[in-house]
Amino acid sequence: MKFNTKTIHGGQKHEEATGAVMPPIFLTSTYAQSSPGVHKGYEYSRGANPTRTALENAFAAIENGTHGFAFSSGLSAIDCVLRLLNPGDEVIAGDDLYGGTYRMFTRLFQQYGLKFLFVNMDEIENVTNAITSNTKLIWIETPTNPLMKIADIAAITKAVKATNNNILVAVDNTFATPYLQRPLDLGVDIVMHSATKYLGGHSDLVMGALMVKDENLAKDLHFIQFAAGAIAAPMDAFLALRGIKTLHLRMQRHCENGRVVAEYLVNHPKVGEVYYPGLKNHPNHDIAKKQMDDFGGMVSFRLKDESKEATFKFLESTKIFTLAESLGGVESLVNHPVTMTHASIPESKRLKIGITNSLIRLSVGVEDIDDLLADLEQALDR
Repeated sequence: MKFNTKTIHGGQKHEEATGAVMPPIFLTSTYAQSSPGVHKGYEYSRGANPTRTALENAFAAIENGTHGFAFSSGLSAIDCVLRLLNPGDEVIAGDDLYGGTYRMFTRLFQQYGLKFLFVNMDEIENVTNAITSNTKLIWIETPTNPLMKIADIAAITKAVKATNNNILVAVDNTFATPYLQRPLDLGVDIVMHSATKYLGGHSDLVMGALMVKDENLAKDLHFIQFAAGAIAAPMDAFLALRGIKTLHLRMQRHCENGRVVAEYLVNHPKVGEVYYPGLKNHPNHDIAKKQMDDFGGMVSFRLKDESKEATFKFLESTKIFTLAESLGGVESLVNHPVTMTHASIPESKRLKIGITNSLIRLSVGVEDIDDLLADLEQALDR
């Protein structure tokens, strides 16, 4: 199937009992057995639920994987990956990544003996030079949150595997979605999504996803999920599956609007730096062109007046862009990373990589582009 068809039909089948086109919401915790251990594939909903199974099959299909897993949040999906490791193991991650990921790495798992090293993944050598005999996982986020840096997935994966084929490579594909890039096809072992964002697409659920191709890795992840219990609920699974069916339509408009907004900001006299991989002056533009089918709907920028007063005035003045956490919904959102999504990162770390008080992040929605530009214009002119 082509991707647009796969979002609707990939991994799916009509419900067997009634022929329902959409899978029912199976609000049950347990399942009848005809004899001890004899059942119809389901025993207890922590292990598997038919609605969640339908979603997980769709997850696998859109990322060209063989197994998908639906979690109660994006962070619980990351938690599951880290539970593959043991005390003393080392993780190499990008230096610009979601604040919640950084918080989990440094404030939860570091105390249990895992070691984390954060490097600039613009240069592949920064990754390979950091590898030791204890390195077990490479964590790539691309595009990054919030500075929109692009890591060369295929090149990093090839270099890491050449050093040690047993090192796992995982990619947080939340910003791009499989509509734009498919990391499993580029050689990585695990793809992670905060399905709260673009996969769900309507700001009405919280969910995480993992997709893999390797059978043994899938078994390990399923055991951890089953044993730890961080599963997606049936109603949320239904909503996410419904969201995936329009992913290709929404992403097309997100990309169209994101490109226009980025170009508008570049040319506005009150705007300084603009971070968008579709701009030719983006330092990783060529890599983005190579591994992405388009450039998405996430745009970050700074005002030339970098004072807190000017930044907050803009954030408080938008009318269509809603000041809120999260991203990837049909509605446009504006975010202040320092006080919102990245507040858990120490100030010295934020400043070192460029997450300053003047940085603003936009999640460009699917509204009419003229209305979005008019909203930005009036907020910038105040």
